[in-house]
Amino acid sequence: MNAAKRAEIFRRLQAIDPHPTTELEYSTPFELLVAVVLSAQATDKGVNLATRRLFPLANTPQKILALGEEGLRDTVKTIGLYQSKAKHIIQACKILIDQYGGEVPATREALEKLPGVGRKTANVILNVAFGQPTIAVDTHIFRVANRTGLAPGKTPLEVEKKLLKVVPKQYLQHAHHWLILHGRYTCTARKPKCRECVIADLCDYKDKNV
Repeated sequence: MNAAKRAEIFRRLQAIDPHPTTELEYSTPFELLVAVVLSAQATDKGVNLATRRLFPLANTPQKILALGEEGLRDTVKTIGLYQSKAKHIIQACKILIDQYGGEVPATREALEKLPGVGRKTANVILNVAFGQPTIAVDTHIFRVANRTGLAPGKTPLEVEKKLLKVVPKQYLQHAHHWLILHGRYTCTARKPKCRECVIADLCDYKDKNV
């Protein structure tokens, strides 16, 4: 795929959704951190249902520590892997209080040292909370990047590095949201909705459903 095609893909995705954002509900960087940790192998809809119960009770590291691991588990038990996620969040809260004055750090190195935070989670926080032009490659972005020919790669990290190279700079800030939403609602895993797709004519996928 050439640079002109890539630029046109993002021009069209921007045209239909000029200001994309995460579907996770949050109001502070800390709330976003908690929501993203909870979102591993869970849907944003399911996470939002859990955080609507949690955040009115506890939405700072101090309040979550006061709630305790058992109280946190009980509040988010509708989420898959809730026991290990609750443990990670409690551990992360202690680190945030001890090392960062209760604030979420804005560097990848610091974020990835927090329990439950990997590269993808760090990228989401850096992009959404702090406005950095990172790309968090989830299953949707991995599929879209490979299927369309936008940035093929064998691993999420390979796809991430390629996207950072080939996405035009003016689109980098919102690129991962456009690609996630496109993969979630149009370029779906089993039956991509090629007839409804605004970039179908630019896509390299050979088995288009048209």
